[in-house]
Amino acid sequence: MPDPIHQFEIKRILELDLFGIDASFTNSALWMVVAVVLISLLTIWGMGGRALVPNRLQSVAEISYEFIANMVRDIVGVSGMKFFPFVFTIFMFILFLNMLGLLPGAFTATSSISVTAALALLVFFTVIIVGFAKNGLGFLKLFVPSGIPKILLLLVVPIEIISFLSRPVSHSVRLFANMLAGHITLKVFGGFVTMLIGTGGALAAVAIFPLTMALALTALEVLVAFLQAYVFAMLTCMYLHDALHPGH
Repeated sequence: MPDPIHQFEIKRILELDLFGIDASFTNSALWMVVAVVLISLLTIWGMGGRALVPNRLQSVAEISYEFIANMVRDIVGVSGMKFFPFVFTIFMFILFLNMLGLLPGAFTATSSISVTAALALLVFFTVIIVGFAKNGLGFLKLFVPSGIPKILLLLVVPIEIISFLSRPVSHSVRLFANMLAGHITLKVFGGFVTMLIGTGGALAAVAIFPLTMALALTALEVLVAFLQAYVFAMLTCMYLHDALHPGH
């Protein structure tokens, strides 16, 4: 059976050394570039004509725009629309990486913890910068829930701080683990299919069962690809809401 972990190996395409730092262009970077190019084509070409009766490309671009705009307005508030480009970029970037990873022979960049951790840390430090820029030291109210008796603050405040510092971990691992687990499962069932067909005879007919499961899991992975991008963007909005309106 094919090794289900081999698909996550990061391979150097163009080796590059910058002052002793390995800055090689990898298969992960390649698919991230592909995602950026496709997103740019969708948003620029899709909205280029701005036809009264939109074509399919324009419809997809407009639906994506309105979907994220409504999310930002509902969670962050109208004042949070200034962060719409940030949230929209993150959502589309993760969505395209997830969807591209379902193509045969493609590399799923979001199955690499380094990619998801970088995105989570970007959100984390953006929230901190925005929080202090908007509220000054008042941002620290985030760690002091309102209505809590003073005697409990010694217990609650450390818990809130730990919860805040653990955000990048949960934010990144959730996306990474879901994409990793889904692709491993698909690879395992795909391996069963090729193994059973390779044996020939009566066992080859049994391959229809893992094949059916593989097809069902592929459909499920499409849904998971969208949901994980949605959850990442939604949590980003929630964290930005905390930065703009600290305190509970």
